[in-house]
Amino acid sequence: MTHVHLIGIGGTGISSIARVLAEKGYTVSGSDRVLSPLAHDLAPMGVTLYEGHAAANITGADVVVRSSAISNDNPEVVAAREQGIPVLKRADFLHSFLHEYNLLAVAGSHGKTTTSTMLAWSLQQIGLEPGFILGGVSRNLGTNASAGGGRYFVIEADEYDYMFLGLDPTLILITNVEYDHPDCFPTPEDYQAAFVSFVKRLQPGGILVTNLDQPGSAALTTALPSSCRVVTYGFTPSADLHAEHLHLNALGGQDFDISLSGQFISVSLRVPGEHNIRNALGVLAVHYALGTSLQQAALALSNYEGSARRFEVIGEVNGIVIISDYAHHPSKIKATLAAARSRYSHQRIVAVWQPHTFSRTLALEKDFIDSFHDADQVIVTDIYAAREATTDYSVEDLVQRIDYVPALYIQDLSNVTQYLAQNLQPEDVVIVMSAGDADQVCIHLLQVLEERKG
Repeated sequence: MTHVHLIGIGGTGISSIARVLAEKGYTVSGSDRVLSPLAHDLAPMGVTLYEGHAAANITGADVVVRSSAISNDNPEVVAAREQGIPVLKRADFLHSFLHEYNLLAVAGSHGKTTTSTMLAWSLQQIGLEPGFILGGVSRNLGTNASAGGGRYFVIEADEYDYMFLGLDPTLILITNVEYDHPDCFPTPEDYQAAFVSFVKRLQPGGILVTNLDQPGSAALTTALPSSCRVVTYGFTPSADLHAEHLHLNALGGQDFDISLSGQFISVSLRVPGEHNIRNALGVLAVHYALGTSLQQAALALSNYEGSARRFEVIGEVNGIVIISDYAHHPSKIKATLAAARSRYSHQRIVAVWQPHTFSRTLALEKDFIDSFHDADQVIVTDIYAAREATTDYSVEDLVQRIDYVPALYIQDLSNVTQYLAQNLQPEDVVIVMSAGDADQVCIHLLQVLEERKG
């Protein structure tokens, strides 16, 4: 039995691979500097976990897989190479690992996690038992990964570190292509070129499903191999599937209709925002491309409850609503706040933003500054450096340039919690937007408000 050791098992991407491997009967071990809840959830499946990195952790391994955050001088990487054990990044490993499936890959600058969880959930609900690797824990599915039991496998195809170029999909769904990850892609042209390379990896006879509303994703239709076909979606009337008759519903989301070859299908979403209508349209376009039932897929989407840190309502105390969201790109911040404004149209919205990486904040600075028009107040924390070294970039100067809405720079997360607890009023809505660790503000704030209530 093959023994796979995974370095960085606390992260979403590596923990999901570990779960699928364990379900398929592999011997699995893994390590991380800190073991996350996602890692601890693997222990009952027989996965051996190590907190901290040490050469001894790889004992017995036949192959070592590492996340993009793991450097070449990691002691487990060094030990594996000294012993002649293959050391692979996700892209290299997934190529062989998923070859037995019809691979459905969801890619794009944003919307990947929501769209891939929508797709996995809807395929499961119509009885196709898909395997899946997701970028977050689905509330409906209760996990971020599964080996499944059918021929389809849904994967969130991450462009960072060119991970998605290790995949050979039978279908690719592109949500959008907007410049991101300047630490990996020096220019917007480099970023777009990576998606072109990805689309060219479609299997012969494969299908590209793409968002016709967004220029970057629409442009990919010209890169398609000649044997493949295109299905388009969006609000654009010329799209193969387009949304009509949008209106808010009693669930806090929106209802809409699609018209296709004389067939009229109504969709009702619980998750708010026009961006989620596009996500749902993309999923329905996949079902159309696969020839599965659009009516059954629409019914499944009406019961879709979202995923962790994607407009996730953490709690409500004395009418104060606390929401956690993963938004860390200007377009996603705008979409998240627009969704909040549509759901909570008469309430004060307080946006807390933790910038993610120095390179992204600097490269997209002007767009970030212009992202908060749907908020009534903005609080900005220090930058979450993630994989980057700290620089002397001034967040305080950035905040001073947000001059159209009251904006504060509060450096420390504990001080953010304290400020909110002292200044929030009943009926306020707090949205903490972070791809780092600022989601802890939601938990701590909820505790403080609950204690005060008691």
